[in-house]
Amino acid sequence: MKKLVVLVLFGLISQLLACKSDSADSHKTVFNINLEEGLTSLDPAFCRNHYTIWMDNQIFNGLVQINDSLKVTPCIAKSWEVSSDGLLYTFHLRNDVYFHNDPHFRNGIGRKATAADFAYSFGRLIDPKVASSGSWIFSDKVQDKSAFQAPNDSTFVIKLKQPFAPFLSMLTAQYCSVVPREVVEFYGKDFRSHPIGTGPFRFKYWKEGEVLVLLKNEKYWEADNKGQHLPYLDAVKATFIADKQTSFLEFVRKKIDFLNDIDGSYRDDILTKAGKVTQKYKGRFILNTAPYLNTMYLGILVDSNLSIVKKSPLKILKVRQAINYAIDRQKMIKYLRNSMGTPGYAGFIPEGMPGFGKDVKGYTYDPDKARRLLAEAGFPDGKHLPEISLATTVGYRSLIEYVQGQLDRIGIKTSVEITQGASLRELVSKNGINFFYGQWIADYPDGENYLSVFYSKNKIPYGPNYTGFNNKQFDALFEQTYQVKNDTERYALYRRMDNLVMEQSPVVVLYYDKLVNIYQNNISGFSLNGQNLLVLKRVVKTQ
Repeated sequence: MKKLVVLVLFGLISQLLACKSDSADSHKTVFNINLEEGLTSLDPAFCRNHYTIWMDNQIFNGLVQINDSLKVTPCIAKSWEVSSDGLLYTFHLRNDVYFHNDPHFRNGIGRKATAADFAYSFGRLIDPKVASSGSWIFSDKVQDKSAFQAPNDSTFVIKLKQPFAPFLSMLTAQYCSVVPREVVEFYGKDFRSHPIGTGPFRFKYWKEGEVLVLLKNEKYWEADNKGQHLPYLDAVKATFIADKQTSFLEFVRKKIDFLNDIDGSYRDDILTKAGKVTQKYKGRFILNTAPYLNTMYLGILVDSNLSIVKKSPLKILKVRQAINYAIDRQKMIKYLRNSMGTPGYAGFIPEGMPGFGKDVKGYTYDPDKARRLLAEAGFPDGKHLPEISLATTVGYRSLIEYVQGQLDRIGIKTSVEITQGASLRELVSKNGINFFYGQWIADYPDGENYLSVFYSKNKIPYGPNYTGFNNKQFDALFEQTYQVKNDTERYALYRRMDNLVMEQSPVVVLYYDKLVNIYQNNISGFSLNGQNLLVLKRVVKTQ
């Protein structure tokens, strides 16, 4: 029976791709994409993986969304008001938004999405029985589920415990998607593979690790400026080819329409060291680059209450600062990233984020200063300094081996441990590793999202403070930002906090990433935004 379903599915895809017939199907289009890592869930309550965010962005909607300029714009909420004390948010919902069809709706037809659905969806995020990875969105901002109220179908109210200026930006996160109670409760944990939302594409089929198919939502509510309903594409097909060279060859053969990033295994073939397309590939595809809200860094566990920290030389501030000064980030970006990135000379908040400040004092390359700091820490030329283990994933091996070489030059000996991505994330999320490679991709376009990584109340297991950073002055400034409505004033506080983090060095900021998208010449309407969200509702694919 399973084989029959797969054959029927691929028959459907073949029909969609057919273009020689004069029938209505002759102009139907499928957008082909490859996801190099498997998905763990399509339930937005567990939307922590980059590729899950991409797919959930096609299937679900929230109250608000962001545009390519990172501004909050209406989505299912057509308008809203915020009370003068910043505690009460009242959203007025559209009345033409419907869930995708599912057998567990009456007559199998998707019903209208209402305010009660948002109250349920948001309450679900903070339900300990659900154990959502997105619970941090609301857990410290609302009292309990009663904070989410639906006085009628088209009015949704959220009551905060205290003001939180970036709240609207936070609501653009895919965690905040609306889901239907009756469908979620029927499937339970299996909602992960039976996602029902209101988005531009509806779920059709998922064979884990092999193929995922989404079909056009014919009832989708958004339209373009000419009144034509979105999306333009008829289907999205995702494959899961783990080998990046293989996926690139499939792209060259035009079996894949889009690739995100350019892997090191073929980067020199496509890009010059200055970041330009090589003569070999000039004109063969479209290349788009832009600042990407993604900070690539090395994390250092600094919570001295943990036993593994007590035994580590990384607990010494001057050792951490020496590591920061020892790395030539400019050379790293040029030769290992073909100029696709910006050296991390400022703070943890990345270039491209509103309020990003070059006045944040980070670390430039200064090996003499690094050696001096190491000597002041009691390890002249690295003498008596134990070897330090640095964990990374296979995809960033060459980058971390470059760091290893740089540290070796000042006397710091390291061993590089290659770990599977999921395993490394698990270790980091349990404070089980002292020194690790990481990246922080913006959940929403506000610097607070990056600084929350260092807020003491977000320590494991309550939040994403993976380094165990704890600074009273930082915490006081962080909490002060809740009350500041003016963006300019708030960004100034962000920069003060970022400076405090840099002074204490719980992280080594390597670089701020660049969004690198390549897609076929017959693709247009592609979104280019600092969060590198995959927005397919306006994409056009010509035959």
